[in-house]
Amino acid sequence: MKKIIYQVDAFTSEPFKGNPAGVYITERMLEPDLMQNIAMEINASETAFVTPRGKDFSIRYFTPVSEVDLCGHATLSASHILYETGMVSPGNTIKLHSKAGELIVRKEGNRIIMNFPVYSLREIDIPASFKRDTGLNALELYQSDYEWKLVRVQSEEEVVKADPNPDTIRNAGLGELIVTAASSRTEYDFVVRCFVPDLGIGEDPVTGSAHCALAPFWNMKTGKKEFRSFQASKRSGELNVILSGKRVEIAGEAVTVLKAEFLI
Repeated sequence: MKKIIYQVDAFTSEPFKGNPAGVYITERMLEPDLMQNIAMEINASETAFVTPRGKDFSIRYFTPVSEVDLCGHATLSASHILYETGMVSPGNTIKLHSKAGELIVRKEGNRIIMNFPVYSLREIDIPASFKRDTGLNALELYQSDYEWKLVRVQSEEEVVKADPNPDTIRNAGLGELIVTAASSRTEYDFVVRCFVPDLGIGEDPVTGSAHCALAPFWNMKTGKKEFRSFQASKRSGELNVILSGKRVEIAGEAVTVLKAEFLI
């Protein structure tokens, strides 16, 4: 197997939109230090490392500074490459074994549909310094899994204009922050942005895994189980999300923009 690294734009059908991820498929999982160095070299928000595991695959995710247990756009990117290269035929399901458990992926037309676990939500008090630290007027604040905090604000406009200082929110214990509001547009149910300086990412362009918390949150608010989400980053992204019991289905498209051979 050649040592090929791909870069894929996820949650978009257009190059240079959505969220870029590196994808490296190897016969055997690399040493963690090497994966970390490769992710630092690729310098995308996430790089996925995939190895065959019988009929299934193992997957690990690295930001430029640390490993994480689950990443939506890197899962989408890796699955896109497995389908595009013919390692998995479009009619077959992909099973990925991650540190967050088993992830199920299938392809329908141009869309890749990922089945992820639901994240927990626990409402917490809004710190007195929250507005000063973030510039946001919080209506509610929740603690979720993997250190995520989810804040609901009043309007889509406030989400779009959010500009928290990465160092300030990290020092305030808000370094993995999901900011969301109901959308003012009929084509979307809610809007979101994600700021993740704890993981070396000022703002993540499109964050599939955050929807493991957003789906149950907006279900709690609206009673709905199917959502159309718009991530209002500079690159932007669109996601279709379905809450199904303790699982969340997250769907999107992807496009390969780069293929390179790793020489080390």
